[in-house]
Amino acid sequence: MVLSKNWTSIVPKILFSKPGVSSFQGHYINRNGEVIYNQCQVYLQRRKFINIPKPVRTREYCGRQLVGYTMEQMFEVVSDVENYYKFVPWCKKSIVLKKTPDFLKADLIVGFPPINESYTSNVTLIKPHVVKAECLDGKLFHHMLTLWRFSPGLKREQQSCVVDFQITFEFKSAFHSQLSNLFFDQVARQMEGAFIKEARRRNGPPTMEPRNMLINNNHDLKS
Repeated sequence: MVLSKNWTSIVPKILFSKPGVSSFQGHYINRNGEVIYNQCQVYLQRRKFINIPKPVRTREYCGRQLVGYTMEQMFEVVSDVENYYKFVPWCKKSIVLKKTPDFLKADLIVGFPPINESYTSNVTLIKPHVVKAECLDGKLFHHMLTLWRFSPGLKREQQSCVVDFQITFEFKSAFHSQLSNLFFDQVARQMEGAFIKEARRRNGPPTMEPRNMLINNNHDLKS
C-alpha cells in the first residue's frame, strides 16, 4: 500500500517493519512465508507421494475505506482502548494499565465460542495518523499486529478521511487456526464496522457512506 509523501516524515519506519495498522470490505490474505502451489507435487519413485502443504496459521486482513469523519475523529475512537469492551465485538474487558500521550498498555479479554482468552496489547499512538497495537505474550497468539492509519480524504469535503486497517496474527493452536478459516474474515469486517458505528454515535451522521477504496482504486480522492 503506497503512502502519500507526507507520511514519510510523520510515521517512523518501525511501524511498518512487519509485513501484512468499521460495514467495511477488504482483502483476506493467508500467508506463511512460503510459496503455496495450486496443485500438489507428485514424486515418482517406487510409489507416488503427495506433498501436502502445512496448515497455515498466519492470517492477515487489509481494508481501505473513505469515511465521512475527520482523521481526528477516527483517531479518538480507535485510540480509546479502555472503552473497547463497550463497542468492539467479542471484547469482554479492556483495562488500560499504563498510558502516555504516545503509548498505552492494556489487558484485553476476547470471548466468542469456543475462545475466551486474555492478552496484553502494547499500543503506539501518533495523533491523528496512526494507532498500532501489538500482542506478544498472549496464550492465544504467537503474535498479533493491528494497524490503523488515517490520511486526508476528499479535497471538497474536509470532514472525511481515508482509513487503512490491517490485522495480522498467528495462532499458537492448530485448532484455532483451522477455526479461523471459518470466522476470521467476518470478525475483521465486523470490527471495522464497529469503529465506524461508534464514530457515528459520538459525532453524529457522517458526511458520506463508507467507500471501499480497494475497489474504487483511489479515484474518489481526486474530486
